[in-house]
Amino acid sequence: MALIDEYQKETLERILAQEWTPDNRAVWKDGTPIMTKRIFGVVNRYDLSKEFPAPTTRPLPLKTIFDEVDWIYRKRSNNINDMKAKIWDEWADETGSIGEAYGAQVAKPVYGYDNQMDYVLGELERDPFTRRAVIEMWNVDDLTKMNLPPCAHHLQFWSDGKKTNLILKQRSQDFITANSFNVCEYSILLHMVARHLGQEAGELVHVIGDCHIYNKHLEQAKEILEREPYSAPTLWINPEKKDFYSFTVDDFRLENYEKHSQIYFDVAV
Repeated sequence: MALIDEYQKETLERILAQEWTPDNRAVWKDGTPIMTKRIFGVVNRYDLSKEFPAPTTRPLPLKTIFDEVDWIYRKRSNNINDMKAKIWDEWADETGSIGEAYGAQVAKPVYGYDNQMDYVLGELERDPFTRRAVIEMWNVDDLTKMNLPPCAHHLQFWSDGKKTNLILKQRSQDFITANSFNVCEYSILLHMVARHLGQEAGELVHVIGDCHIYNKHLEQAKEILEREPYSAPTLWINPEKKDFYSFTVDDFRLENYEKHSQIYFDVAV
């Protein structure tokens, strides 16, 4: 069984054991009330040197995942016209902007670097043992300028000189729709940074604050729990690519990927 499927089962069972509570922010498109089942403080660890955490209970959209990594951390854009995927369309204004969120925050100059991503790469190259390789997107001064404040907002990269590791902190996660996407997205990002540094990808430590599912996703949650997981696939990365900014979507693929059929969801916005 893939480790992410094991974590998913454990977390879903914990969430489903909770009572329904009202959600005072999100709405369904049809106007019906949103309710959530939620838990707090989920922490999972994935050793990327042993396994790529792709789910097998439903397919992983690897190209879409790379598209968002590219959009936020390389293009450092907050405009949906700069990405192929449609996952941010619901939060964009008439110009395509989602406000001063995600890419706009990564793009902010820090400590003499042009942006936060270059700061992390530069500082880890200068001192592989630095404790300051941090990207922070929770900027309280800009929250009112964001169409949706970042859910995944804090990254700390850490190296032991041989492996690069990453803590990802999320303040909130729509678990059933987003968890596998988020885990694999930041696994790809960690692999790219490690390759840039000439190291191996180590652990992704994923911390979720408010971890929840919505009332219209109950049947999908039960279906996922009923599916029998397969073994994790293998991530192939083009061995010729070294520089963080040189990767393309074709430099990644999943091999020996056995998975169940897709499950579809209404998205709470």
